Amino acid sequence: MAELILTTFDWVPEMPRGYVRDLRVRWALEEAKWPYRVESVPFDARGAGHFAHQPFGQVPWLTDGDISIFESGAILMHLGLRSEALMPIDPRGRSMAMEWLFAALNSVEMASVPWSIFVFSGIADEAPGRKLLDNFLGARLTHVEAVLAEREWLAGAFSVADIVMADVLRLVDRFDGLAAHPACRGYVARATARPSFVKAHADQMAHFAAADGTAPAQPQR
Repeated sequence: MAELILTTFDWVPEMPRGYVRDLRVRWALEEAKWPYRVESVPFDARGAGHFAHQPFGQVPWLTDGDISIFESGAILMHLGLRSEALMPIDPRGRSMAMEWLFAALNSVEMASVPWSIFVFSGIADEAPGRKLLDNFLGARLTHVEAVLAEREWLAGAFSVADIVMADVLRLVDRFDGLAAHPACRGYVARATARPSFVKAHADQMAHFAAADGTAPAQPQR
C-alpha cells in the first residue's frame, strides 16, 4: 500500500474545530488501522497548489500514491472499497453502505447545513426562510429516525456510511436539533463512543490547537 497523506488546514478558528471534514477521513483511517501522515495548507493563503488538489479551496484531500482525491464522501468511498472494516464485501451489504453514504450527503446534509448556518448565525426563528428550513430538516430527520429506531448501524456492520451520517447528525445535535429524535441521538452517541472517533477527534483538536501561536489575526468585533 502506498503512503496515505491526509491534507487539511494548518489552523481554523475555534468554532469549527472538531467538525472540519478531515475528521471523517481520520476516523475512517483509524477504523481501518492504516498508518497515515497529516500535512497542512495555510488557512489564510490558498494558492495554486491548493486549488490543484481541491478546486474549491477546501479541505480535506487524500494522497494515495499517485492518486489525489478530494471531497470527504469520495475519499471514504475510495477507502471503503479497500477495507472490510469500512464497507461490507458482500454485494448487498456493499450496496447498502453506498446508498446510505450518498443519502447522508445528499438527503440529510443538504438539509442540515443551511439549517445549522441559520442557527449558528443567530437568525431569529421568525426570519424569512427559517420555518422552511426547520420543516425541511425535520422531515429528513423523521425518516432517518424511523430507520435508526430499528438498526444499530445503517448497513448491518459499521461502515463509511455511519461515519458520514453520524458526523452529519452530530452537527445537528450540537445545536440541539435532535431533541425530538432519540434514535438519531442514540446513534450519534454510539458512533462517537467508538475509540477510532475519539482518537480522530482528539487528533484534529490537537492539530489546530498546536498552531494557535502562529494563527492569522482575527478581526475585532
